[in-house]
Amino acid sequence: MPKGTSGRVVIEMDPQLKSDLYAMLSLQGMTMKEWFMQNVTKALDDGPQLPLAFSEGLNQDGE
Repeated sequence: MPKGTSGRVVIEMDPQLKSDLYAMLSLQGMTMKEWFMQNVTKALDDGPQLPLAFSEGLNQDGE
């Protein structure tokens, strides 16, 4: 999907999923933009999360 410089985000999604999302947001008194910006800000603040990888044969102390 192309990335422009306009500041707009366009996402194609299943129409039923979109309807369900708008219904949930309506119950919470939020707009799509408010919800999106809140979640983007949280994702950026949290930063990338490294996966936890456990090697076979090691206990919790790494031995």
